[in-house]
Amino acid sequence: MSTSYSTWPVVLIPYNLPPWLCMKKSSFILSIIIPREKGPGNDIDIYLQPLIEKLKQLWAGVETYDVLRKENFYLRAALLWTINDFPAYANLSGWSTKGRYACPCCAAQTCLKWLYNGKKFSYMGHHRWLDGNHRFRF
Repeated sequence: MSTSYSTWPVVLIPYNLPPWLCMKKSSFILSIIIPREKGPGNDIDIYLQPLIEKLKQLWAGVETYDVLRKENFYLRAALLWTINDFPAYANLSGWSTKGRYACPCCAAQTCLKWLYNGKKFSYMGHHRWLDGNHRFRF
């Protein structure tokens, strides 16, 4: 929080490898580095646009040569998921993670209470996700 500079890496990981290989540093693909004084915020789509175009091409398939088999094949790829913090989730998904409907899982059923003295929302209903006999539920 006290730094005046921020760097956001965008890393791709191929998941068609065995688990002990896909999570090795040598399998990570650093596709984008976003350097800014602050986080990219709502401008993140501008930085991700070239990556999105490449992923669209890979979704349709790109003709590639296999050296081992000595033949061409169509290489395809898909984005399975993203791993990010809550503010980045808001920027990527377009869902507001602030205010009345901050929880993307609960949406309109979010249990909240407006704290008049603090002038903010308090989210109190997440105990419902606990087991029925959990001591924190009551």
